[in-house]
Order: sequence, then C-alpha cells, then structure tokens
Amino acid sequence: MCADTPGNRVPRFDPLPEREWDDLLKAVAASTGPLNIFTTLARHPALFHSWIGFGSMLLMKGTLSARDRELAILRTAHHRSCAYEWDHHRGLALAAGLTESEIAALRLDPDAHGWSDDDLMVLTTADELHARGTVSDATWTELSTRFGERELIELVILIGHYHMVAFALNALRVQNEGPVPDEGHAETEESARNEQRVQKLEEH
Repeated sequence: MCADTPGNRVPRFDPLPEREWDDLLKAVAASTGPLNIFTTLARHPALFHSWIGFGSMLLMKGTLSARDRELAILRTAHHRSCAYEWDHHRGLALAAGLTESEIAALRLDPDAHGWSDDDLMVLTTADELHARGTVSDATWTELSTRFGERELIELVILIGHYHMVAFALNALRVQNEGPVPDEGHAETEESARNEQRVQKLEEH
C-alpha cells in the first residue's frame, strides 16, 4: 500500500478481473505477473495502451544506466510517500547494483550518506524537481558534464513520469500484491517473447 494510505482503506477501484483482460494486458501480465498497477490502470484501456509503451521505454530501453534510473525513481517514490512504487523498484535497484544501505539512505538527506558525485547529481535533480518544479543552472551545468542531450531530457522526463505514477498509485489507493521479491525479474526466453508480443500489440 502507499505510505499515506491507512491499511484499512480499500482501493478506489478493484483490479480488473482476468476475464476482462484484453490481449495487451494478458501479454503484460505474462511478462511481469498480474501487478495491481497494470490491472487497475487497464480499466481505462485507451490510456493504458498509450501509457504502457511510454513507461516501458523509460524502464527498459532508455539511455540512462540502470543505477541512475533507479536512484531517480526511488528518490521520487520517497518524495511522494508511495510505498508501492518504492517496494517494486527496491528489487530493481538491488539488481542495478545498489546496496541495502544505499537504498535506505535514499530516504535521508543526501549529505547523510557518502554518495559519489555521479549519484549525487541525480539525487539533486530529483530533489530540485520535487521542491521547485525545475532544475537550477548549477545542477544543470554539473549534469551536462556527465550526460548528453538525450540523457538530460530523459532524466527530467523519467523523474516527472514517476511523480505522475506515484500520484495515480496514491490517489487510486493501489495496494501491493504481497511480499515483493528482492531481485528484479530474471530475463528468460519466455519473458523475451512476451516483451516482443507487447511491442507488437502496442503498434496496433
């Protein structure tokens, strides 16, 4: 459940029952499992179909490293007090090489942990976008020493996207499915086939 949602408060929409899943949702669920974020947002099929391709690009096909991506996402989940987002990306962060102590430190002031300069500039970007809705010239200059044009655009869009996702998860009171594994989903031939199927369905 999201951190600001008491446990006795029910979701505003139940997940879509499996008998009502369309082909795209079936393909997504076959790849990721029947996650409540997907089975809830799929109640708006046109929006879900448009969003899933965008979200998948940022998560799986972006130009940022997995470490940078998960630092930005978990810092955003912390700012938005969204436990669903935090719990599901914690395992992806571990798979990206973050340690348990680093993940715990993402809930603290950045100065409370010995972050590298590379990590710190990503966290500062997330903090500034959360607090001010923009990135300062000083931070942008630092980012530009490390990232190119595409990465700079993608980092800002990534952070904004996961703010939006957290808003939806919190407001719709989407609940965790249960204990979340510590590691990301292993890539298998079956999941690869499902990913290809999702891509084909998105094109139609």
